Amino acid sequence: MSTTTNTSRKSAFDTHHPPSNEIIEKCVHCGFCLPVCPTYVLWGQEMDSPRGRIYLMKLATDGGAEMNPKWVSHFDSCLGCMACMTACPSGVDYGKLIEATRAQIERNTPRSRVEKFHRRFVFEIFTRPDRLRKLRLPLLAYQRSGLQAVLRASGLLKLLPKKMQALESLMPKLVKSESVAEVTPAVGTKRCRVGLLLGCVQREFFPQVNAATARVLAAEGCEVVAPPAQPCCGALLVHAGEEMAAIELAKKTIDAFESANVDAIVTNAAGCGSNVKEYGHLLRDDPDYADRAKIFASKCKDISEVLAGIEPRTQRHPLNLRVAYHDACHLQHAQGVRSQPRALLSAIPGLELAEIPESAICCGSAGIYNLVEPEAAKELGDRKAQLIAPLKTGVVATGNPGCILQIQSSLARQGQKTPVVHFIQLLDASLRGKSIESLPR
Repeated sequence: MSTTTNTSRKSAFDTHHPPSNEIIEKCVHCGFCLPVCPTYVLWGQEMDSPRGRIYLMKLATDGGAEMNPKWVSHFDSCLGCMACMTACPSGVDYGKLIEATRAQIERNTPRSRVEKFHRRFVFEIFTRPDRLRKLRLPLLAYQRSGLQAVLRASGLLKLLPKKMQALESLMPKLVKSESVAEVTPAVGTKRCRVGLLLGCVQREFFPQVNAATARVLAAEGCEVVAPPAQPCCGALLVHAGEEMAAIELAKKTIDAFESANVDAIVTNAAGCGSNVKEYGHLLRDDPDYADRAKIFASKCKDISEVLAGIEPRTQRHPLNLRVAYHDACHLQHAQGVRSQPRALLSAIPGLELAEIPESAICCGSAGIYNLVEPEAAKELGDRKAQLIAPLKTGVVATGNPGCILQIQSSLARQGQKTPVVHFIQLLDASLRGKSIESLPR
C-alpha cells in the first residue's frame, strides 16, 4: 500500500486536528492487530480492522476518499477498544487516530434523523447523573412490579427497534442507593488524601461500587474526598467524537477537584479512567487549562493501581470462591493495567482466579457501542459468555460498569445466572468479613 501524499487533491478532513499523519505513517500494516480486533474476528474484513481503518484515514487525508456513508460505516463499527495498541509492535497510537477521525465525522457528515435522535438521547441521559437519578424510580417500578419479567417472557420486547431492545436488555438491576460522603476519614494513621471520581452510570446505577471503593481506601489509610460538584468526565462523548462537549465537561471536572488538594484522583470505571488520563491531550489548545489538565491527568489512577502501590494494612478474610476476571478494554489496553486487579484478587485467602480465554477481545460494551451497534455488540457479548460458561465460576469480576451490564445481559441470554461484580466489591467483602451473597448486585 503506497503512503505517498498526493498534494494535488484536497483532504477530506477539515483543519481542526485531523488524524495525525505522523501516527498514520507509523503503521507498517504488519497484521499483528488482526487477531485481537473484535470486528475483524467477527467478519474477517480488512477495512473493519485497525490497519484497514488507518488505510482509509490515509486515503481521506490524501484526498483519495470521501467521508461518505460507506467510509463512515467502517469507523462506526470500530469499538475503540484499543486492543490493537497492545498488539502493535510499531507503537501506533490508534486511540488518538480513531478519536480524531470520529470528531471529524461528527462535524462533517450528516446522520439520519433517527440516528441523531438516538445518539442525542444517549448523551443527554448517560452523561447527566441528575437525569439518571430521576430515572431510578420509574425503573424500580418497572422491575419490582413484575412488568419487566412479564414483557421479557412474552416476547413483546422483540417488536421494539433493535436499539431499544438493547437499552432494555442492558438495564441494571437496581439496588438500594448508597451515597459517598464528601469526605471519608482514613482509618488509623492517614497515609494520603485522594479524590474519588464518582462517574455517571457508576454513581447512580452502581452506587455500591463507589461505596465499596471509599470503604476500601479508608480501611487502607486513605482519606477520601468526593467533590459533590463533579460532573460527568466526558468519556462517552470524547470516545464518540463529541469533542467540544467533552472539553467543557473536562474543564468542569478539573475545576471540581483542584480545590480538594488531593495526592491522587482515583477512578473505578475503566472508560472514565482512560479519559481523564488523556485530559492533557484533550485540552492542549486551551491556554487556561492546558497545564492544569496535564497536572490533573498525572494524578489519575485506577483504584487497583492505588492499592497496588501501598502496603496492605487491613486483614483479608477468606472468600471461598472461584472468580473469572474479565479485563475491561479501557483498563488493560488504554491504561495498561492488567496485573494490579489480579494481584488484589489473588491476595484474598480462598479466592481462586480463573482466566477467560481471548482476554484481549472486547465483550462488546465499549462506551455506547452496544447502544448504537447492538447486533455486533450482541455477537461479541455472546462470544464472551460462551467462553465464561465452561470455567464454572461463582462470580465474574471486572473493572467497568459497562462491562458489568454487557456481560450480565450476555450471560442471561445463555441461561446463566453467574453474578457479575466490580473487583473492588470482592476486596471490600473480604476486608469486612462478608460473604459473596451479601453483595448488592
